[in-house]
Amino acid sequence: MSIPSAVKSTPIAGRQQLADYLAAGEKPREAWRIGTEHEKFGFRTDDLKPPPFEGERGIRALLEGIAARHGWDIAREGETPVALTRGKANITLEPAGQLELSGAPLETIHQTCCEVNTHLDEVRSVAEGLGLGFLGMGFQPKWRRDEMPWMPKGRYKIMREYMPKVGQLGLDMMTRTCTVQVNLDFSSEADMVKKFRTSLALQPVATALFADSPFAEGKPNGYLSYRSHIWTDTDADRTGMLDFVFEDGFGYERYVDYALNVPMYFSYQDGRYIDLSGQDFKRFIAGELPALPGVKASMKDWADHLTTAFPEVRLKQYLEMRGADGGPWNRLCALPALWVGLLYDDEALDAAWDLVKDFSMAERHALRDGVPRQALKLPFRQATVRELAREMLKIAAHGLQRRGMLNRNDADERIYLEPLIEIVEANQTPAERKLELFHGAWGGSVDPVFREFAY
Repeated sequence: MSIPSAVKSTPIAGRQQLADYLAAGEKPREAWRIGTEHEKFGFRTDDLKPPPFEGERGIRALLEGIAARHGWDIAREGETPVALTRGKANITLEPAGQLELSGAPLETIHQTCCEVNTHLDEVRSVAEGLGLGFLGMGFQPKWRRDEMPWMPKGRYKIMREYMPKVGQLGLDMMTRTCTVQVNLDFSSEADMVKKFRTSLALQPVATALFADSPFAEGKPNGYLSYRSHIWTDTDADRTGMLDFVFEDGFGYERYVDYALNVPMYFSYQDGRYIDLSGQDFKRFIAGELPALPGVKASMKDWADHLTTAFPEVRLKQYLEMRGADGGPWNRLCALPALWVGLLYDDEALDAAWDLVKDFSMAERHALRDGVPRQALKLPFRQATVRELAREMLKIAAHGLQRRGMLNRNDADERIYLEPLIEIVEANQTPAERKLELFHGAWGGSVDPVFREFAY
């Protein structure tokens, strides 16, 4: 949701104002929408290298080509094109040129899947002429961190310099990971709390289902979702499972307290990013930052600051599900189907909460810490994560069935869960399938992944 310009410049008067900003996201059920975002790796089809920003076959040429051919408007930072907009959808750049579609808020998964496929078709129509392809996976399978390009965006320069101070893998998160996530609405504070707790407890199960990052630098890395592991050593101040969400009294104000304690990255002032990395947002509210003497934080600064926390589920004026590796088009449709089925139907939400409400904090952390390596095969209580995933999918399917959103062929949204059901029934994640190919038909090379799994 964009902030009205009158609100953007509003100075922050107090904590309640920050909580009210979150509460302003509340919507009646009929206004609930589905916003899906996904990232993908670009590669040159001749040598498989990631394309730089500039040059005849660069990311800039791709953005300008998509804009010219398919009616997108170019958003610039200074003179540099850094994003595309069309209606309520955006195409943006991750730090190493991973291309992200931030989709429009849509009513059904049918519309979401149509949006995804239209986007991939449009990208392909321009990329092929540039000798570029795109791959959906959780982690860059072939190239080292120092071989990844950097996009000319001001906030990324600040983050690039700050990340090594707070974790070992933050630069890998920026340059070598891709995700798919879905953004969903809530009707009230109580509804937000229930959805937040349920989805946060189940996020590791989604990570297991979508695990698709088993390679690094051309060989197996010992994980099934290495992308998920990377978040455990990125920046402890702004990542993780947020244990306080499960405590009595959790609500907007408690999330505000959390976000206020997340160190800053930047403030965007007069068209440029001011480096405020590691500084205290509370001091910014008071106008006490040395880099911005006398300047007090506005509500636009608060909205920006909320985007710099990276927990497994994130609250803005909606909830973001952040646990899944990127993947092929059908899993880009499956992720929103999974969470909509669980969270947008009252009976399903009750059943999903019943599934997780007695998880202890230790169990939630054991799931979060264990699934990057073991995914569905991680032991949990008397069974494994696979059984949790199976139950989660059953609940989601019933939720989608009750929603009753039909496509032209009178099929409801359950059809988009099929790739996930296949994963559970085979007890084989996408990562394990790729490892099987690596050790078999691919002869110990990751190069075939760029041909066989490209969009």
